[in-house]
Amino acid sequence: MYDFAIIGGGIVGLSTAMALGSRYPDARILVLEKESQWAFHQTGNNSGVIHSGIYYKPGSFKAKFCRDGSRSMVEFCQKHNIDHDICGKVIVATDDTELPGLEKLYQRGLENGIEVKRISPEEVREIEPHVSCVGAIRVFSTGIVNYKQVCLKYAELINNQGGDLRLNTKVMEISRSGTNHILETNQGSFETKFVINCAGLHSDRIAKLGKANPEAKIVPFRGEYYELTPEKRYLVKTLIYPVPNPEFPFLGVHFTRMIDNSVHAGPNAVLSFKREGYKKTDFDLKDFTEVITYPGFWKLAAKHADEGIKEIIRSFSKAAFVRSLQKLIPEVQAEDLVPTHAGVRAQALMNNGSLVDDFLIIQGENSVHVCNAPSPAATSSLEIGKAVVNQIPEQAHLRSLVA
Repeated sequence: MYDFAIIGGGIVGLSTAMALGSRYPDARILVLEKESQWAFHQTGNNSGVIHSGIYYKPGSFKAKFCRDGSRSMVEFCQKHNIDHDICGKVIVATDDTELPGLEKLYQRGLENGIEVKRISPEEVREIEPHVSCVGAIRVFSTGIVNYKQVCLKYAELINNQGGDLRLNTKVMEISRSGTNHILETNQGSFETKFVINCAGLHSDRIAKLGKANPEAKIVPFRGEYYELTPEKRYLVKTLIYPVPNPEFPFLGVHFTRMIDNSVHAGPNAVLSFKREGYKKTDFDLKDFTEVITYPGFWKLAAKHADEGIKEIIRSFSKAAFVRSLQKLIPEVQAEDLVPTHAGVRAQALMNNGSLVDDFLIIQGENSVHVCNAPSPAATSSLEIGKAVVNQIPEQAHLRSLVA
């Protein structure tokens, strides 16, 4: 019998378990992860950026949690000696048509309480000598880290708190025994008084197993990356981002110096035909059918048809991908880039075709479900964990103490 069971061992599930152990040190806490290692999917395949929060709507969970999370993540890394670098980034306008969008981002950064500065093309070249632009803003609090290392530390701390960590344990069904939940897994049954769903790419399915209605479906978008060859890494010193298209919910291809000193370029954003589809050839009939029979997908596709086609072209044409990167760094050539890992973003989509643009945390019966936590969830993980714990009714824990 457990007081709390967390489904999902990515960075959000682990941060939530850690926050629970801190708030309720006597509680019996279980973490279930279907893979053989922590942070296997979204967390382990992201770009490793400690985001600032500049892109997000003022007052939103993303804006607040990311801004606060960038600080708490740095403090966590400093406390536990995890390699990180607050190198900052530049967001650059490559032609005059992008300058109004750049100014909007600058104003949004100010509204969100972020240290940002307008800089000239000459000042950009002092930071990134190979960038071509007509204007830019510098974001000082952006950094890089290896989130897998962060997750391993989270797991270690949960273990030290007395939490029960289970890998290779997939939740198949959720039933009820009175007010408790019975989690049927491939490793047997677990009974718990409260369930927290942090299942990422499968969060909507777990919510439905728990009789909660997320009112949105997870649609997987694969982000494909190239990596600069070692002899070309000198082209990028920090992080270089374009001005994103405000009509399209992704940030555009960019350059990211990783904590291991490699430089990744990307990602694009294409529909994946499998929720865990990291290759173009990956296909799952159930996952694919769910997407193409979902009305919201077709409404989204119609709205963003032009941008969607460009993303698909970039996926299959290295030349097109390179042309996008050359807008930022004209010197980059196709032979300077080699394919590297892809990631899959779990993006919640409403039936009306609108993407859920904020973190989505919903209440169920003796349960909480995190049903939309794409980027910047890794940066925000400590804040999301605390927020999830704050949504747990106090009587849930009091009931466990009585029992």
